[in-house]
Amino acid sequence: MIDRENVFARLAALIEPFNRKSAPLSEATTFAGDLEWDSLTVMDFVAAVEDEFDILITMNMQAEIETVGQLVDAVGKLRSQA
Repeated sequence: MIDRENVFARLAALIEPFNRKSAPLSEATTFAGDLEWDSLTVMDFVAAVEDEFDILITMNMQAEIETVGQLVDAVGKLRSQA
């Protein structure tokens, strides 16, 4: 069982340098719509998340993750498999 609040807080800290519009963060925040990230920003962010949590996020998973909450779930799932 993951600590959603802890994972969210760690992700929020990773998002901060990429959050150029200072969009408010919640589990419903979308990467493309709310944060207006392009593919290069997404790739940089994914690399940071993988390093922070010692996980590997596949391209297929990336395509399915649209919100911060979905990323929290994905991190929890990947960490439980490790």
